[in-house]
Amino acid sequence: MRHGDKINNLGRKKAHREALLSNLAAQIITHKRIVTTLAKAKALRTYVEPLLTKTKKVDTKEIIMHQHRIVFAHLQNKEAVKELFTVVGPKIASRPGGYTRIIKLGIRPGDNAEKAMIELVDFNEVYGNGIAATVDTAKKTRRGRATKKAEGTVAEPVAENAIVAEEVAPEETIASEETPAE
Repeated sequence: MRHGDKINNLGRKKAHREALLSNLAAQIITHKRIVTTLAKAKALRTYVEPLLTKTKKVDTKEIIMHQHRIVFAHLQNKEAVKELFTVVGPKIASRPGGYTRIIKLGIRPGDNAEKAMIELVDFNEVYGNGIAATVDTAKKTRRGRATKKAEGTVAEPVAENAIVAEEVAPEETIASEETPAE
């Protein structure tokens, strides 16, 4: 039984699995999207997202170098680490998580394996344009109560269906109803 065994071994020994995930992570950082099997994509997501998070925690020179060393220990690829910290890191800095997206592509004809494309979310131009506009407007949370009134004032109750109209001076209404002279 495999109770509590949450890691997907991908049919490989530990050293082979770590080498495979390291190579896939370097490729997704370099190329921004790759096509692989669904099982490898899901395993890669859990491997690469903590590495992407490490690029955001950069405050001082010592922390920057320490994070570089940690990421290099996982990737073993200088070009991928450089790309990660110079291009990918600044672009994902404002994102709170969920840096990758997995899109299923159907089955592979040769061995009937499920194919999937895994990509970095912020580097997709098709989906990225609409998402960036909605993220900025949705930053407000509704956790707190409504703004409190100043102490000593009592708000007048308004019926649910009541329409509140503003008082308008008669000169303004006449000016707005006039049509321009021909």
